[in-house]
Amino acid sequence: MSKNVLILPGDGIGPEIVAQAERVLAAVNEKFNLGIETTKGLIGGSAIDATGGPFPDETMVKAKAADAILLGAVGGPKWDSLDMAIRPEKGLLAIRSQLNLFANLRPAILYPQLADASSLKPELVSGLDLLIVRELTGGIYFGQPRGIRVNDAGEREGFNTYIYSETEIRRIAHQAFQAAQKRGKKLCSVDKAN
Repeated sequence: MSKNVLILPGDGIGPEIVAQAERVLAAVNEKFNLGIETTKGLIGGSAIDATGGPFPDETMVKAKAADAILLGAVGGPKWDSLDMAIRPEKGLLAIRSQLNLFANLRPAILYPQLADASSLKPELVSGLDLLIVRELTGGIYFGQPRGIRVNDAGEREGFNTYIYSETEIRRIAHQAFQAAQKRGKKLCSVDKAN
């Protein structure tokens, strides 16, 4: 049974890193006869350059058909002057929301060989093994209303709505609790304020 992996190299350093990840994926696929097939798509600045938008419909179709997605970084100075509605980051937000990719798992591990390379004292970071579970489809990125208005003093002011539903909180907490069950059964909840 073959598995389809969609490769979205992205922008900036993304294509360089994804190219190396593709090499690893190809080697593992060959060695273990996994039957992985890959397709490529556009997202972010490269998609803007080719199609005028950060998340083309063609990429969405491929993403929905894929079993997994290998995604590189998006954005860069080249696209900083674009209107906010079509910036590369909007492609990343679109793929998250349209595919319901709400959980980001970010491991932070310090290998013993690198303890002396840390800017922190080795005895403080030795044995570091954390998993950060971050919610990706709620909060400030997706809250409405947002915009710029003129206040009573005649000054422009920006506003953004920071919103999470009970369902969003429950599902990310569930992911974190499941991960904690496999990692020493410890969990710490932290609110990140931008």
